[in-house]
Amino acid sequence: MSPNLSVHDKAEILSEALPYMQQHDDATIVVKYGGHAMGNEQVARDFARDIVLLEQAGLNPVVVHGGGPQISEMLQRLGIKSEFAAGHRITDAASVEVVEMVLAGSINKQLVGFINAEGGRAVGLSGKDGRMLIAKKATRTIYDPDSDIEKVVDLGFVGEPDKVDTTVLDQIIKSDIIPVLAPVAASADGGTFNVNADTFAGAIAGALGATRLLLLTDVPGILDKDKKLIEEIDVEGIRRLIADGTITGGMIPKVETCIYALERGVEAVVIMDGKVPHAVLLELLTNHGAGTLIRR
Repeated sequence: MSPNLSVHDKAEILSEALPYMQQHDDATIVVKYGGHAMGNEQVARDFARDIVLLEQAGLNPVVVHGGGPQISEMLQRLGIKSEFAAGHRITDAASVEVVEMVLAGSINKQLVGFINAEGGRAVGLSGKDGRMLIAKKATRTIYDPDSDIEKVVDLGFVGEPDKVDTTVLDQIIKSDIIPVLAPVAASADGGTFNVNADTFAGAIAGALGATRLLLLTDVPGILDKDKKLIEEIDVEGIRRLIADGTITGGMIPKVETCIYALERGVEAVVIMDGKVPHAVLLELLTNHGAGTLIRR
């Protein structure tokens, strides 16, 4: 809180959070933390503090993180060329080792450390732990203007969720420990797949029956044709915006993840700007909200 506020103002702000704390008491909230905000240590520490506050307020936060920029930086340092197709990084055998090292290693453990430093108890896992998420090979197609046909793109070791087992997560959540999950999954034969972090978070949120899935990104939410924020929308509204070309490019797979999670029982999904200070608290513990709220 601002040091310019009086102690009475601070107490009033805390008091106003009570009905929202009661609304979300013991609710499971999956937060996907990603975007370029992850590269700023102070922003990451502030995010960790907010997650600890949620846990202390009686919520059950589950954090899923991305790490695309950090993966690209490490691949460049190692002289491994990155290629993209259909909006996905083509992940060959050399790249998938780096992806796992960065996601399940450095980023995951740094975020766990930040949460623990703020007084929380966090544990870092990936989808491979406890067979939490088994993935299958992702397939995508792209349009080839030269041949006027769609071609199947081999994305290598890129996977999409197939089966989710929340046994380990359930035990961790019951123990008041905050799970921090890297979007790396196992294949049925024990191999490794790189899974899009939004998709991973949607699968986990659906399997846990989460009350909210919060997607922290680099954008404020879904924008209308006039580039103004849409504060609330339903699935049919999203489909109309895709059909009329309002939602395009990289936002399409994000909203598809939202629909996927809603269809699996998540109450609501929010797309929001992770660079906004305390965005998670604004969304869950105030009447202000942040980003675009999506319901069935």
